[in-house]
Order: sequence, then structure tokens, then C-alpha cells
Amino acid sequence: MTDAVEAILALWQGLPEDDREARDAFSRVYAEHVTVNGVELTLDELVARARALQQAVTGLTPELLERVEAGDKLVVAFLMHGRHTGTLRTSIGEVPATGRDVTLRGMDVLTFTDGRITRITVLADELGLLSSLDAVTLR
Repeated sequence: MTDAVEAILALWQGLPEDDREARDAFSRVYAEHVTVNGVELTLDELVARARALQQAVTGLTPELLERVEAGDKLVVAFLMHGRHTGTLRTSIGEVPATGRDVTLRGMDVLTFTDGRITRITVLADELGLLSSLDAVTLR
């Protein structure tokens, strides 16, 4: 797990353009099937999610805030900074590019089996992101 944080952040920051190379890069850290917040995703679906994020937010720069290891678990709290230059898929629908600088705040609880991630509990501040893009209004 020692090198996992850097590898994970690098994958979500930028992937090789070639799909096979991107999949190979993900397979070094993630298992073939990963359960994310109770939903099983394939490696290809994870790569597609990373690509979608990278197309929506350019210049992604990670900032690690906290890291805690316990047994087969690794918890990371992080920020991802970038510019919203493409359509962002969210739980309320798609948000067209705004050109604004954004910060994505998150915390992941990662479970490792045989050296690869098999389960993730993701906590993301999607409301804060949507508010900063004026996609929702808070009262």
C-alpha cells in the first residue's frame, strides 16, 4: 500500500491515450472487479470514469491531505484541482463546461486484496462542486 497513493492519484490525474495502456496501468493498482459504494465495476468502467473526469476537468492536480493505513485498508483524503473545460457527469445530470477553476474534495476508503484494490467507499463533496459551478443554489 505504500506506493498505492501516488499510483492512484497519478491514474486519476492523467491516463495514457491508448486504451490498452490505460487499462494495464489501472490493473497494476485495481482488481478486475471493484465494488464502489456497493456497486461492482469492471476495470474498463473505472478507466472510463477516469477518462470522463479528465475530459471534464483539465490540468488535474492532486493534493493529498491525509492518509491512514490499517490492516487491509487505506484511507485517503484529497483535493483535485483543475479547470472545468468539458461536460461533467454528476448525480443530478450533466454540467456543461464553465471554464472555472474547481476543486474536487474527496475521501476514499480503499480495501486491498492480494495487493490490489477490490473495494472502495467514496465520499465526495459533489454538492460543493456543483455549487461552485452554479449548477445548484444553496439557500
